[in-house]
Amino acid sequence: MNTKVNFKINELVSIFSQKTGWNLARVKFLSAFICSLCKLQTVCYVKLAQDLSGNAKVESNLRRIQRFFAEFIVDGDLIAKIVFSMLPTEPPYRLSLDRTNWKFGTTDINILMISVCYNGVGIPLIWSMLNKRGNSNVKERTALLERYIRLFGTISIESIGADREFIGDDWIGGLIGKGIRFFIRIKGNMWVNVPGKGNKKAFWLFNSLPLHKGKYYRNIVKVGNNYVYLSGIKTLGRTNKIEFVIIATYNYDPEALTKYKDRWQIETMFKALKSSGFNFEDTHLNDTDRISKLLSLMCIAFIWAYRVGIYRDKNLAPIKIKKHGRRAYSFFKYGLIFIAHALLCNVYQNIELIIEILSCT
Repeated sequence: MNTKVNFKINELVSIFSQKTGWNLARVKFLSAFICSLCKLQTVCYVKLAQDLSGNAKVESNLRRIQRFFAEFIVDGDLIAKIVFSMLPTEPPYRLSLDRTNWKFGTTDINILMISVCYNGVGIPLIWSMLNKRGNSNVKERTALLERYIRLFGTISIESIGADREFIGDDWIGGLIGKGIRFFIRIKGNMWVNVPGKGNKKAFWLFNSLPLHKGKYYRNIVKVGNNYVYLSGIKTLGRTNKIEFVIIATYNYDPEALTKYKDRWQIETMFKALKSSGFNFEDTHLNDTDRISKLLSLMCIAFIWAYRVGIYRDKNLAPIKIKKHGRRAYSFFKYGLIFIAHALLCNVYQNIELIIEILSCT
């Protein structure tokens, strides 16, 4: 790497020092690790150790990585604030709540996360590690949401979207009590009390619809102990069986079905962190605290790539649109490719640009 390029990359240390307040050794590691993560697009320690900057041997770099994740305390609130400050749009935000999980050996890795929906991809913000298999409970969801509110306030929330896993009287009642708009899918066989018609299964309200035709039920209904509005659409499931997508909201919103679709952006983000981005599942870590630290660094790399992708699309070369009307790349992937090429090929002009984008956020 030539001196000019090396000097420019060293500016990352100053930028991350301002953002984190960490000591110099930690900030140097953070800068080098994120660059290697973007270049190699893997979380495999051995591979990252081969690329980590400096004149140290691979074995020394590997120990350096292992010590960081074993010993250093990463403040999740600080990481959330850094990512929040780098978001490409102003609040209020549409949030999405979901889990991602996989198994490594006998260890279940289960992450409950809140992301910000924006232009097709959720942006990871805060999460909790669930030390169990399966769904979250209302206590775990509430704790995560209250942490978000403590950091950023309810004023920053336009709404929150979630799938059928995230239902329950206390959970929905808590959202209503906090005045948070929600778009939550409920199960078609849930009992609802329809004024004037008695107790009906939720799908009954939409059973007469033709396929793929949505409907907003104008009258308020009672689901459990909570009064909500329902919207629904009849579709064909994966096995060609009739399926109902039914969305509960506590406010009158005829566009509920459309707004619920934003929830899928967190699924796209999970894919970006895994197979189409950093290959998160390649980690051989089974300690949830260390996995959370790794995710923290990935989130900084993610938002950096996202911002670069937006800039590249707007100012350098628009993302190609495929025949079906979708972009060839997400903003995240488009930016990640640009960062990786700049760093791998030592393209000074592009390195200068990506560092400027990071410094201006």
